[in-house]
Amino acid sequence: MIRIAIAGAAGRMGRVLIEAVAQHPETRLGAALERPGAAALGTDAGVLAGLEPAGVRVAGDIGEVVDEFDVLIDFTAPPATIAHARVCADHGKAMVIGTTGFDAAQSAELDALAAHIPRCQASNFSTGVNLCFRLLELAAQVIGSESDIEIHEAHHRHKVDAPSGTALSMGEVVAAALGRDLRQVAVHGRQGQTGARSREEIGFSSVRGGDIVGDHTVMFAADGERIEITHKASSRMAFARGAVRAAVWLHGRAPGAYDMRDVLALRS
Repeated sequence: MIRIAIAGAAGRMGRVLIEAVAQHPETRLGAALERPGAAALGTDAGVLAGLEPAGVRVAGDIGEVVDEFDVLIDFTAPPATIAHARVCADHGKAMVIGTTGFDAAQSAELDALAAHIPRCQASNFSTGVNLCFRLLELAAQVIGSESDIEIHEAHHRHKVDAPSGTALSMGEVVAAALGRDLRQVAVHGRQGQTGARSREEIGFSSVRGGDIVGDHTVMFAADGERIEITHKASSRMAFARGAVRAAVWLHGRAPGAYDMRDVLALRS
């Protein structure tokens, strides 16, 4: 059995990840982590997730439990993920990273640490979203140069970043297929007398409200026709199962940086 550690165990995603680990036939929960001082420290992680007791107490220091897991799944925040990655690199522990919002320096450090451990990092671990990435690449190659491209996403009121990491990844896939630099062509929101859009623009819009798990639509608007590729998530379990699937795939791999397209063999 592959021993999995869950960072951010008391959060919404953390509890679903614990459940997904319990459901997978090849994994068991080895450790659960929360920030120092969190109310959940010392709680049985299974009970925390609404399951039977797992015999794993939530810890506040990864160093205390580093010998108890093979792969760490981390959907927390950039500073915490970086700190966990340093410890994992020092101890040869694989990582699945679903955290988004890293700055350039943090991303560079993660890439350097991947020389020592296998890492699977993705903005979205849903099988459906990663299939959409492949479909978007194909659509961009076929119709992208003659279309106006807009990306719309919606999430729950608690999400702190916009656009979502998934929306940005979708934009990167489309831009790469068209030979564009997303940093140069992205337009984030429009207001006032903006003038006519250029064909090269890739527009982004975001909605935050309620308990929306995650909706993403990419529109290719050509003259006379429009193609929309949409993914709607109704449960965090879709992301959690994908992350656990990635952890199983990652276990025993050579050090390096991987993503869900590697896990699902969706590379073009």
